[in-house]
Amino acid sequence: MSSPPTILPKAIVFSTFTYRVVAIVLLTICVAPSSSAVDVHIIAQAVDNHYNHMRTLQAEFSETYRGTGTERTETGTLWLKKPGKMRWEYRSPESKLFLSDGQTAWFYLPRERQVRRTPVKQLDDLRSPLGLLLGKTRLEKELQPLSLAPDISPLVPGDVVLRGIPKALAERVNEVILEVTADDRIARIIVNGVDGSETEYRFSGQEENIEVSDQRFRFIPPPGVEVMGGEVGQ
Repeated sequence: MSSPPTILPKAIVFSTFTYRVVAIVLLTICVAPSSSAVDVHIIAQAVDNHYNHMRTLQAEFSETYRGTGTERTETGTLWLKKPGKMRWEYRSPESKLFLSDGQTAWFYLPRERQVRRTPVKQLDDLRSPLGLLLGKTRLEKELQPLSLAPDISPLVPGDVVLRGIPKALAERVNEVILEVTADDRIARIIVNGVDGSETEYRFSGQEENIEVSDQRFRFIPPPGVEVMGGEVGQ
């Protein structure tokens, strides 16, 4: 039996699951419809402005998959660098690597001595929600309709939760939920799939605009590792 999808975004993520953004979800305060629209616009603009001025990001992440009677949590470190570079380095419960240099994506499983390679344009991966952090971010355009969500509680009091549906991922994603902090950072992304699965990313220890070498996003298969084509990371 195959193991459940890995994913994460995913991000951010975070294409059909490649560097196009998914959706944004729910707020934790009750407001009138007229003020809700205004609040969403202001929040979206603030997030756009924050990430459009960011060049690099390093953060710790946890990725939890729930589906088909299974729940699995993995942790590691994420690096993002514009334009289009990301590295998800998993440490627990096992070592693995998802990496993109903006043109080619790799998913490496040291235990299996195997790596999958695919062009980014063909990538189909749940980490794509994080793609919104790698280019010109426009939440209200990418995630429609973007709305507040009083039915979902934030991890931290004072954070805002938003909901939206990604146009490019509508066939696979019902909605994406984003938790936005008081300083306009994305602290959590939840991807709800049409198959009933849920993948949740949480980010901590975020460091922005630090020096990150392009070498970190290059992958050379180790000797004896089989290189395969096809979908990456799922």
